[in-house]
Amino acid sequence: MTTDSAQAVTRRTVRAYHEARFRGDVTTAAAQIGEGFRFRSPFIASDNPTGHLDGLDGLLGIVTGVELISELYGETEATLVYNVHTAPTVGITQHTAEHFQLRNGRITSITLVFDSAPWQAIMAAAGPVHEEAVPMA
Repeated sequence: MTTDSAQAVTRRTVRAYHEARFRGDVTTAAAQIGEGFRFRSPFIASDNPTGHLDGLDGLLGIVTGVELISELYGETEATLVYNVHTAPTVGITQHTAEHFQLRNGRITSITLVFDSAPWQAIMAAAGPVHEEAVPMA
């Protein structure tokens, strides 16, 4: 495989994952993941190909758009830099960097980097999650 074609495979795989994730298409996003997968972010660490996508519906419920700023591709790695815009009630524009490592055209590692401080305040305000939550009247 030439460098150009390896970079093209990396780009196709990473963009397919990124676009599927922000569409809420867990099946397509997970299909881009290979053996030995690891995910790390300020809130989640997972070695499960779909575990890091759990709760995606909740996130997408407040996301109003994703603005890709930069994308860099190598033969076995890629980095995306983007802004995640949220609903006015949340009021966060999340500056995000995501680094991917690939083997045989599949994602084996994702490191998601962002400032978690704004989200910590929102999560604390929401309170603990209980299995049998009772709605407030």
